[in-house]
Amino acid sequence: MDPKAKAKIQKEFQRHEHDTGSSEVQVALLSRRIEELTEHLKLHTKDHSSRYGLLKMVSARRRLLNYMKAQDEARYQDIIKRLKLRR
Repeated sequence: MDPKAKAKIQKEFQRHEHDTGSSEVQVALLSRRIEELTEHLKLHTKDHSSRYGLLKMVSARRRLLNYMKAQDEARYQDIIKRLKLRR
């Protein structure tokens, strides 16, 4: 992911002006990386090391979403809708 795309995602999902590490930003960045890696794996089906990395990213996003759900249900529902995730 190029730095401009990353900055755009951070700006869209940040909670305040200098927010780069909130749960919302982390989930959004992970979702983008997951989408990119999924497209890569459609072309390169035997790339098992990337598939392993994809599984790690998916589980990291899952843990962050579970944390958000426990902390603030409204924020959780908002991020699910904005990213169009199935839950």
